[in-house]
Amino acid sequence: MIYVVTNRKLIKRGSLYDKVDKALEYGAENIILREKDLDYEKLYEMAIKIKSITDKYNANLIVNGSLRVAEEVKAYAYHTGFENFISQEKFNIKTGVSIHSLEEAIEAEKEGAAYLLCGNVYETSCKPGLEGKGLNYIRNIINKVTIPVIAIGGISEKNIKDVINAGARGAAVMSAIMEEPLIVKRLLKNIK
Repeated sequence: MIYVVTNRKLIKRGSLYDKVDKALEYGAENIILREKDLDYEKLYEMAIKIKSITDKYNANLIVNGSLRVAEEVKAYAYHTGFENFISQEKFNIKTGVSIHSLEEAIEAEKEGAAYLLCGNVYETSCKPGLEGKGLNYIRNIINKVTIPVIAIGGISEKNIKDVINAGARGAAVMSAIMEEPLIVKRLLKNIK
């Protein structure tokens, strides 16, 4: 499963909506709407438009950072960071959690997370200078939790097969797909 993480600021030509549409056409199954700088109104407006695209492809919209928007647009899930997940009241919507350690993974599952976004597996241009945690990091988490683990961070067509073979149920990609949605096809081809 390919999870596309949005970042409209990385798009050099075309619109975010075009990129999402193409990524889904090429086989992505999940869109994580992650536009952290938008206020409620702008994020809601964007989520409504993207939800119509995900619905067209029978794909999942996951809204990052705004539970209110996720609930109001009837998104598949809400996504949040570990600290917010642990400190907030429990949600009435499926919730994915970004984690950065085995301890966080275990705690997030115990508290009801539906899936975990684990990273960064490899060094990534999104977080320059931050060393990748590697495949053993993913394997260790997968051995301790039963919910789906999605790898993120530096995932490419060269290493996605290794990530899936390590046990990840999917991979999340942002930069490469925001630049060229056709990457989705090559990622899926390399999983098989």
